[in-house]
Formats: sequence, C-alpha cells, structure tokens
Amino acid sequence: MEHVLPEAWLNALPLPWLNTLLAAAIAIGIALLGRWIALILLRRVAKSFVFAQQLIHRAEPPTLWLIPLLALQTVWTSAPDDLMLIKGVRHLNGMLVVAGFTWLALSCVKAIGEAVAIRNPLDIEDNLQARRIQTQVRVLVRCLNVLVLLFGTGLILMSFPPVRQIGTSLLASAGLAGLAAGFAAKPVLGNLIAGLQIAISQPIRLDDVVIVEGEWGRIEEISGTYVVLKIWDERRMVIPLQYFIEKPFQNWTRSTSSLIGSVFLWVDYALPLEELREEAERICKEIPHLWDGRVCVLQVTDTTDKAMQLRVLLSSADSSRSWDARCHMRERLISFVARQYPQCLPQLRAEMSSRTVQPEREGHEAPTEIARQPPV
Repeated sequence: MEHVLPEAWLNALPLPWLNTLLAAAIAIGIALLGRWIALILLRRVAKSFVFAQQLIHRAEPPTLWLIPLLALQTVWTSAPDDLMLIKGVRHLNGMLVVAGFTWLALSCVKAIGEAVAIRNPLDIEDNLQARRIQTQVRVLVRCLNVLVLLFGTGLILMSFPPVRQIGTSLLASAGLAGLAAGFAAKPVLGNLIAGLQIAISQPIRLDDVVIVEGEWGRIEEISGTYVVLKIWDERRMVIPLQYFIEKPFQNWTRSTSSLIGSVFLWVDYALPLEELREEAERICKEIPHLWDGRVCVLQVTDTTDKAMQLRVLLSSADSSRSWDARCHMRERLISFVARQYPQCLPQLRAEMSSRTVQPEREGHEAPTEIARQPPV
C-alpha cells in the first residue's frame, strides 16, 4: 500500500496536471492578448459614441477576470474526467464565471445610466426633460441591479445539488413559511414597488424643489429604498420611497420651475397706491436676473381699522431667484415708504375731540354748550 499510493500520485498528479496547467497558462495568455487587441480596436471605433465609451470603460475591470476564466473553463472541460480534483475545479471555475458575468452585467447597467446622465445634464437653465429622464434611468438602474444580483446569486447557489433540493422542497411547502417571508420582506418589496412607481409616474424627479414635513429642499438622490433631500441650510433629510407614494407633499417644479412669489406689506390708508405701483414696477425692471418679466402686480388684499395690507406678486424663473426677488422687493419697498412717506407707515390713531367739559364752579352751573373761542 505504501508503494501503491506514491505511484498513484505520480501517475495522477504530475504529468496530467502539468499538461493541464501548461494548457491553462497558454489559454490565459491568449485570452489576455485577445482582450488587449479587442479593447484597442473598440476604443478607436467608440471615439464618437458616448454610450460605447462608457460601456468599454465600465467593462474593462470585469473582462480582465471574466475572459481568462472562460479560457480556463474551456481547459478544465477538455481535461480528463479521471484527473484528481478536476470536478471541484470545474465547479469552482463555473461559479467564478457566473460571478464574472454578474459583475459585467452590473457594469453594463451602470454604463447605461452614466451615458444617459452625460447626454442629459442637469446644469442647464431648463432641465425639466433632463430631470425626468435621469430620474427614470436611475430608479430603473437600481432595480435592474437588484434583479441581476438576485439572478447571479441564484445561479451560483443552484449549482449545489443540496441547495437545489432545498429550493424545490421550499417551493413545494410554501404555506405559512411563504406568508411569513412575505410579511418580513414587505418593507423591501414596498420600496422596490414604490421605486418603480416613481420611475413611471414621476411624482418627484432629481433636482425637484419640494416641501416635505415643513422643510424646503431639493431632491439630491433617489436610491432603491430612500430619497435624500438637500435642505436649504445644507442639511440632508433621508425619506423612504414609500413616503412620496402614500403621503401628500409640495412639488414646486412638477411641470415647470417658474414661480410667482408674494410680498406682503402693512401701510397706512394715506399711502398713494399708484406711486407705490410705479415703484414696484421700477424695482422689478432693475433686477432682470431675478424677475422673468411675466408678472408684477400690487394689490390691496386686506384691511383693518388701523392699516391696509398690500400684496406684491412677481414672477421668477425658479424658486431660488423667486426668494431673492421677494427679499429685494420687500427691502426696497420698505425703504421707499420710509423715505418718501414716513407718515404712512402703520400707526395708531387717537382722535382728540374739541368738545371739552368745563368744570363746575361754586355757585355757577356748567354751560350747556361749549364756548367757542376765536383764534388769537
């Protein structure tokens, strides 16, 4: 037995495995050389195509491993079946090939999203169409990534016969276990479905201006399970995707980014309105970078026993310009009224009657009428 085992090792390992490993090394060299030549040719062809450039750039890392693994799989398949450990090597290499294809598929999906983002930039004046497209693509890319990962993981696990039998038995006895798993996965599935709904119906898009829970901000990121809201003071609010499907919120850029802002002032009744209207129009014309020229209106919207409320409406191209325009208009109107009509600022009136009662003197009755004295 002591002589049989070394002889078996000599017959099984050295020569057959050396031949196989030599063939594997040659196959890897040829595969890498072919990949290098193919990349050079593809880069030249893809110079004028954004999508092709992104695809090649993202496919380089996974193909660096996938192509040699495919070459090795060919070598292991053609190796003798009685070669020691060959079945385990084939199985391991097959799993690595599946992982490589999964990596390549994820890279291709990401390349598609990046190419769409490059062709539809958000840093333009009217970016409504770009925001719509990027929102759809980003949500769909994340959903596809989840599906690709699930599919690749499933293929790797199903390559093990025991796992395959477990999967078959689980499918046969779904019952209560399936219901329990469904309830446990409800948040994940709910967010996944909400992501698809947002991609299709688009209640929100990237860079949308929204008000959520009383906070004003812009949609900075839409992931597979949550949305990141960038608030005006640089804070970030993380909100589940389902929130935008189930609860009401304000979207200031749903169909267009243009807004009409309002400025309220309380002034005295004696203020001449026509002069204030002319001043409001003049202020709008001096800020063409904030006012888009559509609306500039001054109206009396409320009155009390002490003052009247004025409302100035002015339009702007987006919410940021609208805020700056409103602040500018408010400051300039207050300055105008304080400078030209300081007596017309809100004030309390007290009317002093000229009828005064004379005190009764001893032995004299108070006059029934107030004596009127001529001016001195």
